[in-house]
Amino acid sequence: MTEQTLPPMEKRDFETLANFRYEIRKFLRFSEQVTRKAGITPLQYLMLLNIKGFPGREWATVGEIAERLQAQHHGVVALVSRCEKQGFVERRRSTEDRRRIEVRLLPKGEEYVERLANAHRVQLISLNGQFAVPTAQAFSRD
Repeated sequence: MTEQTLPPMEKRDFETLANFRYEIRKFLRFSEQVTRKAGITPLQYLMLLNIKGFPGREWATVGEIAERLQAQHHGVVALVSRCEKQGFVERRRSTEDRRRIEVRLLPKGEEYVERLANAHRVQLISLNGQFAVPTAQAFSRD
């Protein structure tokens, strides 16, 4: 269905969307607090998480990280540089393609991402289904 083929929104549609955004914001606020308390920025945590969670391998390129963070390439280059200085990551030239630079977690980065990801997992579990992506049925007119 495209936006043009959908019926006009009703009050309950706005309520569903507003509640979904509210739940996202509460989770993001939790994430901001727990990461800052750990001594890193939320963006640094997201970068570490996306490297650790990159599908099928233990590293990511700057371009891949930029896509995952929905950020500009040059901003991610600066973020990687800051994280390198803190001992979280290293850049390594690929052995398969010498033009490619791989961003890999160092032990300190591994420790931070594991500890913080576990705190996020505990938070999500504690929500016990309160946070859910609305289904198409939430917007149906039946």
